[in-house]
Amino acid sequence: MTTITIDLVSDIACPWCAIGYARLQKALELLPDVQTELTWRAFELNPDPEAQPEPILPALCRKYNAPEAQIVESQKQMMTIASELGLNFEKMESRYTTNTFDAHRLVKWAHQFGKQTAMKQALFDAYFGEAESVQDPQVLLKCVEQAGLDQSKAQQVLQSDEYANEVRQEEQQYQQAGVSSVPAFIINQKYLISGAQEPDQLALALKQIVDENEG
Repeated sequence: MTTITIDLVSDIACPWCAIGYARLQKALELLPDVQTELTWRAFELNPDPEAQPEPILPALCRKYNAPEAQIVESQKQMMTIASELGLNFEKMESRYTTNTFDAHRLVKWAHQFGKQTAMKQALFDAYFGEAESVQDPQVLLKCVEQAGLDQSKAQQVLQSDEYANEVRQEEQQYQQAGVSSVPAFIINQKYLISGAQEPDQLALALKQIVDENEG
């Protein structure tokens, strides 16, 4: 059995990050002799905490300079991919742009309890499945409960600046390392796999890394 570390740089507001993690799970099913130690790392697509949330479709049209029909089609394609992977993206077209800084702080906090992935998945579900604001403290606390964590302790984190420096330092670290889009999978702190690759491709890339390290 070989163990590899995976640092998954991602944002809660990134649909391909949710898809990328689900595809990673499928890829690992193809590699029964490989164990992983996964750590979620922070990245913000909308880093301005003062920005007013706006409906996602016009925001994406402006960002990509694309007509709404094209954006709607790409959203539908993602919803289909997500559904096939068992992800809840039912209301992704109804969501608003959002800042995810506090959500990232809670993901950091969840690490000590071995609940990072559960927290991240609850946040993905709230944002893409329910079109809820993951800036809203009440939504964040609901996600905390879904992840099996203590709401009162999470509320103390939210009311403080705990983990703020850790999130900022992490974002800066990966930007300086050249990560400009997410998801980004960093294997054994050495190899970068960019994007939400298909499970077969991802499994092949991971197998090559394992073989290279064992060779």
